[in-house]
Amino acid sequence: MQDTRPRALSVSELNHQARHLLESSFMQVWVEGELSGFSRPSSGHWYFSLKDRKCQVRCAMFRGMNQRIRTLPKEGDQIRIRGKVTLYENRGDFQIIVEHLEPAGLGELQQAFEELKRKLLAEGLFEQARKKPIPALPRHIGVVTSPTGAAIHDILTVLARRCPAIPVTLYPTAVQGKAATAEIVRAIASAEHHGVADVLIIGRGGGSLEDLWCFNEEAVARAIADCTIPTVSAVGHEVDVTIADFVADLRAPTPSAAAEKISPDQSTWLKQLDERGVRLANAFNLNLKRLGTRLDHLAARLRDPRRELLEKAQRMDDLELRLNKAIRQRLGSAGVTSEHLHQRLFMQSPRRQLVAGQEAVQRLGERLTDAIGQSLKYRRRSLEHSAQTLHVVSPLATLGRGYAIVRNGDGDIVREAEEVAPGERVSARVASGEITAEVISVKCMTTNPPD
Repeated sequence: MQDTRPRALSVSELNHQARHLLESSFMQVWVEGELSGFSRPSSGHWYFSLKDRKCQVRCAMFRGMNQRIRTLPKEGDQIRIRGKVTLYENRGDFQIIVEHLEPAGLGELQQAFEELKRKLLAEGLFEQARKKPIPALPRHIGVVTSPTGAAIHDILTVLARRCPAIPVTLYPTAVQGKAATAEIVRAIASAEHHGVADVLIIGRGGGSLEDLWCFNEEAVARAIADCTIPTVSAVGHEVDVTIADFVADLRAPTPSAAAEKISPDQSTWLKQLDERGVRLANAFNLNLKRLGTRLDHLAARLRDPRRELLEKAQRMDDLELRLNKAIRQRLGSAGVTSEHLHQRLFMQSPRRQLVAGQEAVQRLGERLTDAIGQSLKYRRRSLEHSAQTLHVVSPLATLGRGYAIVRNGDGDIVREAEEVAPGERVSARVASGEITAEVISVKCMTTNPPD
């Protein structure tokens, strides 16, 4: 029997289709409510519920997203989240996967501020290269602000003090509220269409972030960026920062500071003008005096041409006489030099040098002969003296005085009587020869040493 009942879905199929339906229907949502049941397991993921007076919804914020949150949320906080609606299929839980979390209220404006700032920064609207230079001396100043606010009063007061000659045109607009954005854009367009201002101040006095918010709107930022007139942003106080400050060609901390930055100080200009007037007058008088002196000098140098020719002719005659005298002096000096050179040449003649050399050789030969004779004579006397000295100490001289040298049969010199014995043959060396004898007797004699 055929089953005619409709096909039943499994739980997994139901949850899968429900998840697909939710994710395709809700691309991305912002939800605001009270945080409840916050937990943070060791994985680093956050799990909590977002509730109001009637309902609640489960939320999960994974570690890669929550690491960007500087302040840890706590139970009972009013928060805003941005995320994707989905279904946790395992349990069939409806939940939101959170991508961003911020405090409710002011956080929304701050988030919008940061998002627009990142967007315009990526487009290059904050680049310094695209900013136009502010004129050093503007011919006409335009002001986009409220006609009843403190900003226009402060700007006009500063301009009246510094340089009242510069004309100012006000392009009135609301600077607070929902309608302010469109009015500011129209005022900037009016200033461009008018075409008289060469610098444009855009701003207002201080206030809360909500009060200044029209200057954080994308439409105002793009109007300032597209403006062909150099722009100065002067919104709020020094601590206030808006998107208009980043886009404008120059940021001033206050409207008064904007007027100070773009206007010259008339007292400084008047002082400089007076100084330059004095310098110009002094330079004019000095130049006039210099020209007069030069004119007098040229007039004194102007002479009669005929007198000039006579003086030139006289000068030529004088030069001719000086030239002839110089020629004679030069010739006389050349003759003396020639004679001197002739004498030097004669003194350096080879013949003269050869004769002098021969005479010098002869003198050296004579001196050498005398020196050799003197040396031989000295050496002969020295030799005779040495021979006489040697003869005095010679043994032969001693023998000549009657002494003899006695040797035994072995040829040894006999110095003592007991060195020989009777019957032994000895030889005696005397001055004229040698005697051989036989010892008959030996008699020893004692010699007492002298006292």
